[in-house]
Amino acid sequence: MTTPDDKAQRTPSAKSNIARVSADLLEHLADKLGARASVRAVYGEPVTSGGVTVIPVAEIAYGFGGGAGRDTTATKNGEGGGGGGGAAARPRGFIVIKDGTASYKPVRDPWTNIVVPLAALLAGMAASRLARRRAAERA
Repeated sequence: MTTPDDKAQRTPSAKSNIARVSADLLEHLADKLGARASVRAVYGEPVTSGGVTVIPVAEIAYGFGGGAGRDTTATKNGEGGGGGGGAAARPRGFIVIKDGTASYKPVRDPWTNIVVPLAALLAGMAASRLARRRAAERA
């Protein structure tokens, strides 16, 4: 004898359908984001002029998550699904090919040109004061 609650439970094929839909969604997101977060999106196409070729270099990161669900109680009908993803791309430098020789030129963060020398200056000043203070204590 079956009860109405037994009929409300999902069959194994419903579970696999939810998982398949979630996997399809993640695959679709990966395709879309992968097409947008690329070196070309950051820089553009490689350029050749006057015997010199410049090839852009970028750092690209991806992240994805997904899920599936099903209500396990006999009194509720539930389904699930879901997914999300993100991508980021940052310029890192470029490769210059000239006269058969390739060289990499990094793109530096403008703050690096300010912060690193400033930190070195402050560290030098602190070390100098500390050395003078210790010399005064010994005298």
